[in-house]
Amino acid sequence: MASNNGSGKSLESWIWDAACSIRGAKDAPKYKDYILPLIFTKRLCDVFDDELNRIAKEVGSRMKAFQLARADHKLVRFYLPLVPDDPEQPVWSVIRKLSDRIGEGVTTHMRSIARENPLLQGIIDRVDFNATTHGQRDLDDDRLSNLIEAISTKRLGLDDVEADIIGKSYEYLIRKFAEGGGQSAGEFYTPPEVGTIMSRVLQPEPGMEIYDPTCGSGGLLIKCEFAMEEAASSPSLPTGERVGVRGQSKQFAPLKLYGQEYIAETWAMANMNMIIHDMEGQIEIGDTFKNPKFRSKGKLRTFDRVVANPMWNQDWFTEADYDNDELDRFPAGTGFPGKSSADWGWVQHMHASLNDQGRAAVVLDTGAASRGAGNAGTNKEKTVRQWFVDHDLIESVLYLPENLFYNTTAPGIVLFLNKAKPNERKGKVFLVNASQVFAKGDPKNFIPEAGIQRIADTLIGWTEAEKLSRIVDLAELKKNDYNISPSRYIHTSDAETYRPIAEIVEELKVIEAAARETDEALRKILQQLGVAK
Repeated sequence: MASNNGSGKSLESWIWDAACSIRGAKDAPKYKDYILPLIFTKRLCDVFDDELNRIAKEVGSRMKAFQLARADHKLVRFYLPLVPDDPEQPVWSVIRKLSDRIGEGVTTHMRSIARENPLLQGIIDRVDFNATTHGQRDLDDDRLSNLIEAISTKRLGLDDVEADIIGKSYEYLIRKFAEGGGQSAGEFYTPPEVGTIMSRVLQPEPGMEIYDPTCGSGGLLIKCEFAMEEAASSPSLPTGERVGVRGQSKQFAPLKLYGQEYIAETWAMANMNMIIHDMEGQIEIGDTFKNPKFRSKGKLRTFDRVVANPMWNQDWFTEADYDNDELDRFPAGTGFPGKSSADWGWVQHMHASLNDQGRAAVVLDTGAASRGAGNAGTNKEKTVRQWFVDHDLIESVLYLPENLFYNTTAPGIVLFLNKAKPNERKGKVFLVNASQVFAKGDPKNFIPEAGIQRIADTLIGWTEAEKLSRIVDLAELKKNDYNISPSRYIHTSDAETYRPIAEIVEELKVIEAAARETDEALRKILQQLGVAK
């Protein structure tokens, strides 16, 4: 990180130290709902100070600048109703100088900021810093004071740190929370290297509309914007067609970002993440599967690109949820992939959300690529997968390394869809087995930058390489009973005869759940026949 104002520490180190100031690194993830809004507010305060200073240069004093901003909120991006006793003091000092009933004071200030800025309502005012559980403060004033003081040591204004730098640091903090978040981490965070690969392969272009139906903290959407700017800034483009650094004038339109998130706290996190990255998007709250918010003229709205990492193997959707759908997301006869896993239900939603030229990338459990293949009987999940293969909608499948994700050690796959496959790619699917492209990390493995670029370039170019990638005809997939797992077709070592244990365990969980579902259905039938209790 480039900015070291206030101390010799990098912005990332500072931001993590601030988080740890409450109760140390081990407990920091428990307090993310307090820490993230405070750092976000510090950024708002310091940027507001910069805007006031700009106005003051024109009108002669900070006092007049405060008065003008209060009279006309359009003079600043976000108007903050925080006025220090001495107008020359930083706006953040109003919060920093709280000495009594600090939790109550912080909550009051956050809510007043939200009242003045509709865009921030429900985002920074949803946390009660004075909240108690069984009569005990969740975050007492002493620890809250320590946190405020730690955050105060570094300035986050326009001249101190660029939006993309503080944005990346904010992402770093979210990742650190994910590392300590256990099973809940996967609800809001996708490993950055996975998101980078997805966004580079999808090749979003300026002005495109990008959608994530399960957006979590918004990381995949932000990665798409980065990928677009990176490609548009390429030296290979003619002079005058390059995108400048974020915050400078650009000749290319930014992406239009849209997302929906079910968990309220995570929805707020996504909105803060967008704003702090200096990106404007529309993030809706609600259950996408049962009530998708993005619609147009009574139908599902469609987009140029769709990215998602839905929770794997969700088992709380029933056949009725599919049958009752009025948005044509689930084709008759193939719509219900079985109650034990909604993975292919999410793929169907994403497919229905693409326009005629649209492309998508979705992270799935590895079992979604193969479950049901080779079974003597029918399998609902395989039936849906077969529909996508037979309609030639699958462009490529990427098999990831183990132990990347924060809520499982299973490897996972990335499924790439294309509703407008080029003629030379029709009737074929490109498979990449990147299970060996990783470096050991603590607590999780990671894909180094060289590996990210290798995987992305391989997928973009459909480049075949021994023990890494293969172009497979649809006929071969059909011959293998619609198993589309790259590990089935590409062996990464001569001695490899077994699938990864973690993959098998995850698949067994879903198979067992399906068996229980079948047993329950059979029990009900036997009860109706009077031969079982």
